[in-house]
Formats: sequence, C-alpha cells, structure tokens
Amino acid sequence: MIGYLGTFPRHTVYITSNLLSLCGEGSHIRSVDQYRIVHKLTLQLLFSISPIIKRSPDVTKAWGTQSETLLRLDEHDFTMRPGFGGPAVPVGVDVQVESLDAISEVDMDFTMTLYLRHYWKDERLSFRSNTNHSMTFDGRIVKKIWVPDMFFVHSKKSFTHDTTTDNVMLRVYPDGKVLYSLRVTVTAMCSMDLSHFPLDTQTCSLEIESYAYTDDDLMLYWKEGNRSLSTDERISLSQFLIQEFHTTTRLAFYSSTGWYNRLYINFTLRRHIFFFLLQTYFPATLMVMLSWVSFWIDRRAVPARVPLGITTVLTMSTIITGVNASMPRVSYIKAVDIYLWVSFVFVFLSVIEYAAVNYLSTLQERKERKQRERLPCTCGVDHPGMMSASYSEVDANNTGNYGMREENGVKRERMLVQLAMESDQITGHVGSTVYSSVWIDTHAIDKYSRVVFPGSYILFNIIYWSIYSI
Repeated sequence: MIGYLGTFPRHTVYITSNLLSLCGEGSHIRSVDQYRIVHKLTLQLLFSISPIIKRSPDVTKAWGTQSETLLRLDEHDFTMRPGFGGPAVPVGVDVQVESLDAISEVDMDFTMTLYLRHYWKDERLSFRSNTNHSMTFDGRIVKKIWVPDMFFVHSKKSFTHDTTTDNVMLRVYPDGKVLYSLRVTVTAMCSMDLSHFPLDTQTCSLEIESYAYTDDDLMLYWKEGNRSLSTDERISLSQFLIQEFHTTTRLAFYSSTGWYNRLYINFTLRRHIFFFLLQTYFPATLMVMLSWVSFWIDRRAVPARVPLGITTVLTMSTIITGVNASMPRVSYIKAVDIYLWVSFVFVFLSVIEYAAVNYLSTLQERKERKQRERLPCTCGVDHPGMMSASYSEVDANNTGNYGMREENGVKRERMLVQLAMESDQITGHVGSTVYSSVWIDTHAIDKYSRVVFPGSYILFNIIYWSIYSI
C-alpha cells in the first residue's frame, strides 16, 4: 500500500489523507481499490473548485480587450486607408511649436520640438455611445489601427519623446472622427544664404508630407489655415529674433511615384548684430585707427613706426581667422569678409606708406649729400662773383635744416642748393653764376595720409552700412 501511494502526486495524497481523517475513526480502507475510489473523488473535488481559486485576471488586459471589442478592430482590415478605392481621405493638421532649440550656420540646420496633431474620419472606428463622449487611448492601440504615415522632408534626425511613456495620444469620437497627437523633436535642413552675414535674415521651413499616399489617396491640409500653427510666447534665441511664423501648402512631384501634398511651417529669423559689433566690427575699426597713429610719429623713429604697423597687421589677421573658424566654408564672400578685408587693406597700406616715406627720405638725403659735395669750398678766400646776391644769408643758414617753420604754419623740410660756378677763364665768361634750387617736401605723404586714410575709411563705412543694414 505504501509503495502504491508513492505513485500519486504528493498534494493529492495529502488531500486524500485529510478526507479519510474527516470520515472518522470507524472508516477504514481495506484494499487498494477502495483507495482508488477515494483518490478519484479527490480529483473531482479539485477540478470543481479550480475556477474559484483561479487568479483574478489583469484589469488592463481586460480593458484592452473591451476597447478592441467596442471599436471592432477584429472586424476590419486596418492596413488599408479609410474609404479605400474611393476619393482621397482628408487629413487635417495643426502644429504647436514648443521650442526652437538650436540653429547652426556650420551644419545648415535647426532643431524644433513640436506637438503634431492629425484629424481624419474613419467610420470603421465608430461606436455606440449614449453620452456622445470620446474615448482616449495611449500609444498601444495606435499600432492596431490605420494612421497617416507622415514624415519630415529634409530631416536629418527626429524622434518621438518617450519619457515617462510614449508621448502619443489617440482620441476616437462616436461618429468615427479621430485625433492623433504626438510630441516630436526634429532636426531639419535649412538652406541659408550667408552673403549678408551677420546682417542677414534667414527663412527656414519644416516640411511635412505623406510617405506612401499620393494626393489621390490622402489629402493633407492645414486644419484652420495660419491659425493651425501656434507657438509658445517664451520661445527666444540668443542670436536671432523670430519675426514671424506662417504656413503654406504645395504639391511635390516625384518622377517615380507621383504628386504629394506637402505642408510647410515657415519662420523668419533676423540675426542680432550687437554681439558681432562687440566681437568683430569694433576691434577691426580700432585696429585701423591705431594704424593711423604712425602718421604723426617722426619718420626717423623706425623702432616706433615699424612695430606699430606689424602689430596691427597681425591683429587683423587674428580677427579674420577667428571669424572664419566659426563659419561654414562657403564659396562666396560674406558681408563680414568685406569689412574685415577692407580694414586689413587699410592697415597694410599704412605700413606701405611708411616704407614709401622712409625710401623717399633716404633718396632725398643721398641727393642732398651729392649736392653738398659739389659745392665749391671757399676756404676763407673771397672769390668774387662766387655767390649771387639772391643767395641770402637767411637761405644759407637754413640750408640742410629740417622742420623749419614756413608761412601758413606748415612745417617742411627744405633744401636749397645753389651752385656758383667760377667764370671759365678760357671762355672768358667771368663772373657767370649758375643757380640750382631743389625743393623737396619729405613729409608730404604723411601729411596727406592723415586726411586721405580717415576720410576714405569713413566713406567706406557709410557705403557699407547703407547697403547691408537695409
């Protein structure tokens, strides 16, 4: 008997033993057949009470089953669009822009976070409701019904937010109207024209289109025109001023598939100029003005004028390099390039100006030295007719001096050379005198540069800002 009992499951033996104990002390099983009868009764008892001890079902699964039954999801093929074979299903769209996160000139793109909502009618989802209330679902049921296959044209990357759960909402009304909303962040391309940078205005657009359905199957439209696009008043950018948002609708053609409805979210951005004034324009202007200081420094002060010119040239080169490092390598000239390179030319010309002054001064000194060597030496002997009366004592004292005060308060360097030739005793021209006067103004280049350089730079600024600030 004991060996036979070992062939039964342990829990049935336990229950059978308890049943025998309940029968009282007078109840005894005399054979194995009697024990089989009791064991059979035990199994019937277990099967009869199993529904009672069964674990309670999952409420969420029961809810999902009830919603699917109410919407009759099993009765229709939702791989096809509503009204398949008939006219195009109209899908209205509205957008709420939550943030405009970043705009990059280097990558030519922008990042936007938005709420994208779709409106259409699918009679297959209609249901009976005494209160005419809609039903709202999360993203789990979206995968079981038909939804428009929207995508962002020219997008580089995009994703639907999933914290703390998928940011997707589906609302179904009793007559079959559907609202499908999701929260998306998209990085899309923006073709920028930087020819007026940093005095530019850029227009970017986010384009929405159906991927599979042409305009014969799906008609996209803005639900309420420009009012379909709403923005958060707190949206702001560090480098741009958002001037306006507006919507447009166009048709896009693909040679292999056909025509598609495309929705555009257009926004216009105007760049703030104050940052670039402080970082680029003011330093460049100060370097140009600093190069003009050399025009007032003595031409003989080579250690003062040369380092000043080289310093301004190198500083301008650093400014140009710093600006171009943060910009895309475009094949056209930008507005900031024109200003910086013209400023660089002014600084470079100030160095060339001193080179010209120094060269002409050296050339003058050589001529003066030669003229003095050609002058006859009187050696204390009075040669009659050697000096003309026109060669006055004042002129003789001023010969070879620099910086003497002339009329009208203008300082000039003057060299007056008079050559007196003794009369040729052979020819008999006694007392003949030859005069040669050389007037060289070596400070003329510096004097004119003090006026020409500032005047030209001011004229350039007037033309530049009148063209690019419009």
